[in-house]
Amino acid sequence: MPDGFHIDHSRGLNGTMAAYAEQVLICTGKEDWTSKIEEENSGDNLAADIKELVGRGGIYSDPYHHIAVANSSFPSSVPARKEVQTTSAYLLPSFKYVPFLPRVSFDSVQALVKGYLLPTKLHPMHDGLSPIHRDRLLRSEEQQQFLYGVQDVKEVLVLICGHGGRDVRCGITGPILRDQFEACLPSKGLRILKDPVEIALREERVALPSSGSEEWTARVALISHVGGHKFAGNVIIYIPPGIKTTDGQKHALEGCGIWYGRVEPKHVEGIVQETVLGGKVIEDLFRGGIKQGGEILRM
Repeated sequence: MPDGFHIDHSRGLNGTMAAYAEQVLICTGKEDWTSKIEEENSGDNLAADIKELVGRGGIYSDPYHHIAVANSSFPSSVPARKEVQTTSAYLLPSFKYVPFLPRVSFDSVQALVKGYLLPTKLHPMHDGLSPIHRDRLLRSEEQQQFLYGVQDVKEVLVLICGHGGRDVRCGITGPILRDQFEACLPSKGLRILKDPVEIALREERVALPSSGSEEWTARVALISHVGGHKFAGNVIIYIPPGIKTTDGQKHALEGCGIWYGRVEPKHVEGIVQETVLGGKVIEDLFRGGIKQGGEILRM
């Protein structure tokens, strides 16, 4: 390993996940990025647009409703008109997939933020705000109509920090862990999806995967900085709502995101067996977690 490759084994991991209300996972099709993702492509990117609205100083900035923005190696969906440039994004733990965000339209970013990312109820500390200010910080479901093809996420998502442009530790461990998960998941009965998500012209309801009756699917990606490079490898497991355990029981972690740190290749099989299939948290690796409604999980 190169100089400076130090993993912090002295501090407890529980509670080291920074609290957030929603994580926006942008599908870039790339496996690494500049140190600050908003500087990609000279600042012309979706992460920069979202942060302009919800980041410090943004018109929708809310210290009690933190929206985390990260890039991922997932490919974006391809629009029917291939000459139109769009970007896709996952919203987690809402478990929504937004396939088409036109790069030439800032209105679509406004619709994403106002329609899906802002809270439906403000923190009590905002009680003193004017009605106009309060309304600006609240979600408007009317804005959702401006985004086409939004659908529920039904796959297990395995996200691994591989942001070498930010820190060499994740840059080295990320691809190794990705390969391990991609080798392990199929051996446990989960088919890995790698192609862009296809959006049907007509919305079709698809049953959630369940043990013994339908195939489980998963997607694995490298993602940008999530905090805690000193705890590399950093892995987030998002378990979709409605999924069941291998014995057909209610999955204790359905609709949750579980953050693990100090993950090594030797831990991958255990994470898949215990957390993905069994609904159990591995305490020694646990950094924190979040439920679908935004409740933060601690041990």
